[in-house]
Amino acid sequence: PISKMFRSVIVRSSSSAKQSLLRRSFSSSSSSVPERKVAILGAAGGIGQPLALLMKLNPLVSSLSLFDIANTPGVAADVGHINTRSEVVGYMGDDELAKALEGADLVIIPAGVPRKPGMTRDDLFNINAGIVKNLCSAIAKYCPHALVNMISNPVNSTVPIAAEIFKKAGMYDEKKLFGVTTLDVVRAKTFYAGKANVPVAEVNVPVIGGHAGVTILPLFSQATPQANLSSDVLTALTKRTQDGGTEVVEAKAGKGSATLSMAYAGALFADACLKGLNGVPDVVECSYVQSTITELPFFASKVRLGKNGVEEVLDLGPLSDFEKEGLEALKPELKSSIEKGVKFANQ
Repeated sequence: PISKMFRSVIVRSSSSAKQSLLRRSFSSSSSSVPERKVAILGAAGGIGQPLALLMKLNPLVSSLSLFDIANTPGVAADVGHINTRSEVVGYMGDDELAKALEGADLVIIPAGVPRKPGMTRDDLFNINAGIVKNLCSAIAKYCPHALVNMISNPVNSTVPIAAEIFKKAGMYDEKKLFGVTTLDVVRAKTFYAGKANVPVAEVNVPVIGGHAGVTILPLFSQATPQANLSSDVLTALTKRTQDGGTEVVEAKAGKGSATLSMAYAGALFADACLKGLNGVPDVVECSYVQSTITELPFFASKVRLGKNGVEEVLDLGPLSDFEKEGLEALKPELKSSIEKGVKFANQ
């Protein structure tokens, strides 16, 4: 996908490559690419900066709005020198949030603090939940019809928080709110390809459930191409996918969390949302959305994206016995995370 996404950036010399990119990206015969404003909230942070870079490289973006509480002018100036289509503007501080959001088609939220060693889940939750609450109040006011891509952790709770804030504002559209779980899919593909000894670019693995620890459930039984891996290997792959974030936190020895791979995953999902908005058919990605696929109100599964955001939540398909057990095991944890978010939003 990244080669498709940035082909026009990499292949500067060949206008035919550009034409084919546009033909691939748009189902309409019109040669004009729609104007699309993308706002990144938390653009000066560890995820925000590389995400801003990747969105600047995306030819579907015409206006890139970068917002943070500090340092955004520098990030905007830096990224703004890149010779791609989008105009970049940096906005700093709460006074400029309205301008950052007005007219946005897509809002990506990586704002918040990363998980640090020794930090309790409650510490992380209270800081990030407060930030998300404020940002979502502004979205409801200034760009109520935008698609919202939630990256701020814990996603299992921040998406329900956003939904409650939008409901209070009378602006909730469940088709337009997404928890970005793409990094789980990216990791599952990478780890699976390594064990199955197949080219990673050809691999697909749906990942369902939520976006933390045991709530992350990769469906390796549905992976393509299918490899005959032993149950021990599948158990280990599942565990590694669930613990991917911790693996990075430990490797960075307390100096950070998954920022670069998260930015890549965020850019990938944002690209899918933009393609959906532009009417490209059959754009399917996993995402954590309001759902009736299980008894839980929010759940990650395959979603067809379109002009309204979620066009269809696809069913889970056939699960192995191991996956069925995993599904039942994750439900109580996910349920309590959702309830925690709803409770926080209504305090």
